[in-house]
Amino acid sequence: MNIRQAVKMAWKSIVGKKGRSALTMLGVIIGIAAVMTIVATMNGYTAKTMEQYSAMGSNKINVEIYSYMYVEDANGNWVSAGKDYFPDLYDFCKSLTKYVVGVTPQGRCSATVVYGTKNSDNFQWDWETQSGQRRPEIYYGSDQYSACSNLTVMKGRDLSELDVSRYNQVCVMGSQAAETFFGTADPVGKKIQLNGQSFDVVGVYAPRLTGTDAQGSFIDNIIILPYTARRVMGGETMESFIVKAKDSESVKEATSRIQGFLKGLVDESTGGFWVDSNDQYQDYMNEQMAMISLVLGGIAAISLLVGGIGIMNIMLVTVTERTREIGIRRAIGAQRSSIVTQFLIEAAMLCGIGGIIGILLGTLGSRIAGQLLFQMTIYPAAWITLSAFSLSVALGVIFGIYPAAKAAKLQPVEALRAE
Repeated sequence: MNIRQAVKMAWKSIVGKKGRSALTMLGVIIGIAAVMTIVATMNGYTAKTMEQYSAMGSNKINVEIYSYMYVEDANGNWVSAGKDYFPDLYDFCKSLTKYVVGVTPQGRCSATVVYGTKNSDNFQWDWETQSGQRRPEIYYGSDQYSACSNLTVMKGRDLSELDVSRYNQVCVMGSQAAETFFGTADPVGKKIQLNGQSFDVVGVYAPRLTGTDAQGSFIDNIIILPYTARRVMGGETMESFIVKAKDSESVKEATSRIQGFLKGLVDESTGGFWVDSNDQYQDYMNEQMAMISLVLGGIAAISLLVGGIGIMNIMLVTVTERTREIGIRRAIGAQRSSIVTQFLIEAAMLCGIGGIIGILLGTLGSRIAGQLLFQMTIYPAAWITLSAFSLSVALGVIFGIYPAAKAAKLQPVEALRAE
C-alpha cells in the first residue's frame, strides 16, 4: 500500500463516521483555538504597550533627585526645600555629547487654565463612558523638552533657549489640550491664563496618539512652560528630569555616567536619587508578557492533551472494529510497517483537520479579542498558524503510535477469527 492509498482509506474512515470524528476532533479544535487566541492576544497587548512606550519616546533616561527636607510655603503647603540640581545636571549632560542629545526637567505645575469661558477647574472626565474634558497636565521644561519626549511641533514654534534665559511667559500646547481650549481655531498667538498669569501660546505639538487611543489619554493633553516660569508660577523644587540618549547602545553608558556624577553631587544625608531608563521597563514588560503567555498557553494546552487522549481512545476503537480487515491484509502479505503507516496517517489526518478548524476559530477569536480589548485588528502571526497546524498533526502522530503499534502486532490467524 502506498501513501496515496493510505490517505484515501483514512479519509473514507473519517467521513464514514462524521459524528464520531467531529467529537474526537473537538478537544484538538478547542485546544488549538485557545492557544492561538491567547498567544495572538498577548502579542497584541505587548504591541499596544510598546506603542505607548514608543509614543512617549525611546532611549529615555529618567532621573529623580529628591530631598528629605520640606518647608511650608505661603499657602500652607509643605514643599521640598532641596537644592535645584538641574543646572549641574544640564552642564554635565552637555559634556556627554557622545551619548546624550538632550536633557530637560519635567516638573509639574498645578495651575488653573483659563481661556475665554473655558476654565479647567470646571472640567470633568467620566472614565466609564470615556467622555467629558480632562484637565491638562502642565509641565516645566527646557528648550530640549520636545527632543526628550518624542514631540514635534505642528504649528508655530518650540520653546527656545532665549525663552528660558529671558523668563519669557510662553507655552507650547499638546494637540489635545489645544483642541480642548481652542477647538478648530489656531492657538498660536493667543493668550491663556495660568493662575491669573498671562502666557502666550507660541506653538502646538503634533499628536503622538490618534483615534481611540487618544481618548482619555494624558499624553497629548499637556502644556509645556519654560522651567524659569517657576519664578511667577511657583511650585516645588524640580526633582524629575529626562535625559535623551543618542541610541539604545548609549543608554547604558549614559545611565552609568549620570549615576556616578550624582553619587558625588547629592548629599545622601539630605536626599537621594535614582536613575533608570524606559528600555528597562520595556524589557521587564516583555519578560512578564512572556511568562503570562507561557502560563496561559500551558493551561490551554491541557485541552490539547485531553484531545490527544481522545484521539488515542478512538483509534483503539477503530483498531478493534477493523481487526478482521487487518487480519486479511496481513494474511495476503501486508507488512507491519504498512499497517502502522495507515493508522498513523488516519490519526494525523484526524488531528490535522481539527487543527485547521481550530486555526480558523482561533483567528476569529483573535480578531474579536483585539477589537474588544485594544480596539485594533489582531491576526495571529504566520509562525503561530504554522506552529499550531504542525502541533495538531504531531499530536495525532504521537497519540496514534500506540494504537498503530497494537494493530501491527495482531497475528493474522487471531485477527481473522475476530467477530
